[in-house]
Amino acid sequence: MSGTRPAPEELIRYEKDPKTKIATITFNRPEYLNAPTSAARLRYADLLRAATVDNDVKVVVIRGVGDNLGSGADLPEFMEGNDNPALRLAELRLEDEGVGEVTYPPKGTFRHGATISAWYANSQAGNRPLQEFKKISIVEAKGYCYGWHFYQCADADLVISSDDALFGHPSFRYHGWGPRMWTWIQMMGLRKFAEMVFTGRPFTAEEMYQCNFLNKVVPRDQLEAEVQKYALACARNRPVDTVFQQKMFFEIYKQYQGEYLGSLLSAFFESMGSGAVNDDAGDLDMLEAIDSGLADAVNDNDAKFPPEFRLSKSNRAKKD
Repeated sequence: MSGTRPAPEELIRYEKDPKTKIATITFNRPEYLNAPTSAARLRYADLLRAATVDNDVKVVVIRGVGDNLGSGADLPEFMEGNDNPALRLAELRLEDEGVGEVTYPPKGTFRHGATISAWYANSQAGNRPLQEFKKISIVEAKGYCYGWHFYQCADADLVISSDDALFGHPSFRYHGWGPRMWTWIQMMGLRKFAEMVFTGRPFTAEEMYQCNFLNKVVPRDQLEAEVQKYALACARNRPVDTVFQQKMFFEIYKQYQGEYLGSLLSAFFESMGSGAVNDDAGDLDMLEAIDSGLADAVNDNDAKFPPEFRLSKSNRAKKD
């Protein structure tokens, strides 16, 4: 499915300590800013589903190898799926399910984009599995917390962040939508999230703390110890049965607020992105940028914004 890309077991590590009942999921692709492949996202969803059942787990800590939690999903792989239906079928778990030959909807149909976008609203797809997770989840945020990794921060129960972290979604610059927007509004508040969407700028850890998105912000060298302190406190509090009940309560609250409806609505609008017309030739166009090199195109577009609005830390350090 992923060609020369590493196996999902390499990209998403998992370990647990039955004695403390703390498990750890680690994103392990630092050379690509911990970008998960589609297969890695499926593994992530499966691990959380298993941890929900596992009596040896009460708390799951989610972290990344290297300087960053992560900068989002493997977008080049996603775009490859537009020309390779086998990739889409594998991501939909229809490759080896014994259901017979399946033909993916062709280009030009509404279903071509809407099928995969709607799948991302399913917890088994790996975008929102924390919404149905019945144990305590803690994200250790640091460096870039963009895109898919931003999803995990918003969906987690607790987020402990280093003071150098940046939060946001590059899609607001090159596309305009993200599958978890409903949740981000709830977590950040309408006014602040509208600012993020319309400017496309990332928010600092301090800004995210002020709008109640983060539980605590600490210096980078204190981050792991602080996360461990929180994880142990959660693991030593009430028994697993109580945690399960508490999570059911919070899940019902989120669904009453429209969390899943929001995922479906965001997926619909995201699947209609090809219908958006650029204002002029200078606008960043994702499809054109993929052909010329999306990373370079996004980086060049970044320079059009004030330094404190830029996505790249190196660009933010440059003076106009």
